[in-house]
Amino acid sequence: MAKKKSGSIAVPFLVTIFIGLIIVGGAAFGIYKYFGLGGDDTLKKPIPRQVTLSTYEDSHTILFILDDPDTKCSSTFVLMRSVPKDKKLTFIGIPSNTIALIDDAQQSIKGSYERGGPSAAVDFTQALFNIKIDRYLKFDPEAFIKTCEILGGVTYPVSEDIAGFKSDSDEQFLNAEQIKTLVTYSMYRGGEVQRAFEASSIVSEMMNQAVADGGRVADSLDASFNTVINMSGIKTDITGVDYKKRKVAIKNMLERGSSIASCIALDGADADADFIPSTSAINNLVDEYFKDPTE
Repeated sequence: MAKKKSGSIAVPFLVTIFIGLIIVGGAAFGIYKYFGLGGDDTLKKPIPRQVTLSTYEDSHTILFILDDPDTKCSSTFVLMRSVPKDKKLTFIGIPSNTIALIDDAQQSIKGSYERGGPSAAVDFTQALFNIKIDRYLKFDPEAFIKTCEILGGVTYPVSEDIAGFKSDSDEQFLNAEQIKTLVTYSMYRGGEVQRAFEASSIVSEMMNQAVADGGRVADSLDASFNTVINMSGIKTDITGVDYKKRKVAIKNMLERGSSIASCIALDGADADADFIPSTSAINNLVDEYFKDPTE
């Protein structure tokens, strides 16, 4: 009796096993997916990175006031216009002897401030420039010095013959105490007009030099804001909500570029002990720095 060839049995046997594995494996996979036991291994599109862009709605205007009653100097007033979208800070010193006809009456920024405090100085400045000032920030000497220390001082030329300074018009480093002395110096040859300009110029240069210092100001923005806003020598209507609203835009502005700040001398004429700003100069200034470009 002839033997059957083993190959004829092996091939169907292997095919049967293979088909069985496919059936069983397919059923197991279906059960596995049905009960959610498997992860979704399909490739997904990466979540797009969210980039917050500054807009002109982030622009704001703040009136800074330094009040140092221990000196013979009047209070110092500097108006700041911030436009983060254009990466621009503009500082305008307002002489303390500035007068204007407001509501059919002659008023001064010094008199307004002495009668009604920072909010009254804001009202005067708004009427003078015909602009809206969003907030004010008033410093006493200690708070001003601490803020200058946070910014890191400034390298600045001094032309006046003031004790403790080189008066050769060469640049020299000024620490926080020296900045306060220079800003509140009452014997400038150009009077309050020059002092107001020096104040705005020093603040502008200090900001530019701080921003150029490797993004240090932007990196420590939260800590700096909390330190300044909580000082006992600070009086302000700026809130944490205000800061949170514009924080990203301000930080983007401060971490890009080394020259974002500039200062402007307020043009006008002296009238005895008073200073009368030029109406046409103010109008041009407002058109250039305070108007929304989208309007």
